[in-house]
Amino acid sequence: MNKQHAIGDLSAARHALTAAERGRRNGRAGVVVWLTGLSGAGKSTIATELEWQLVTRGFSACLLDGDTIRNGLCKDLAFSAADRHENIRRIGEVAKLFADAGLICIVAFISPFRADREAARRLLPPGQFLEIFVNAPLAVCEQRDPKGLYARARQGKIPEFTGLTSPYENPDNPEMEVRTDRLVAGECVKQILLLIESKLLPIAPDSPS
Repeated sequence: MNKQHAIGDLSAARHALTAAERGRRNGRAGVVVWLTGLSGAGKSTIATELEWQLVTRGFSACLLDGDTIRNGLCKDLAFSAADRHENIRRIGEVAKLFADAGLICIVAFISPFRADREAARRLLPPGQFLEIFVNAPLAVCEQRDPKGLYARARQGKIPEFTGLTSPYENPDNPEMEVRTDRLVAGECVKQILLLIESKLLPIAPDSPS
């Protein structure tokens, strides 16, 4: 069967509840909080604490972490430019599903290419995608090297390593930048929490019939 023909025959399922209706039941629209930055910048540490803080405040939140997704949904992908694009395309679609369900979906991925992050943003209505640039200089990230990846990349054992042999494109206009070389993780989380709480979009309840 012709692959293109088969895809053209598909249509989106019609659900009993729309994203707006789910939002009305929750009192607010879902949001994607997209943490991007170099390996070692602190994305996973911040994302884990952020999820905990949101849940303890009564929000429905979930975390999609790069390593977890790479070992599951995207384990068929390598680290070429094409595979990196596909990796972020998939996670963008998954994050949208969570946001449509009314959750605060935290995404912690290097996501090195600006165009891929912008494509993920376009999947959501305005105001429901918050890009957080978790920023630390390359030298600081390499000094931390919590997984030993920079050392292995310097030895030629990891080709196409972001920041060394593959580019990282800084966000042009993120909703927030946190400098993890200047602030501890907890302080970064507090700043992001304030941003999320200020950006959550309330949805008016259904009018009485």
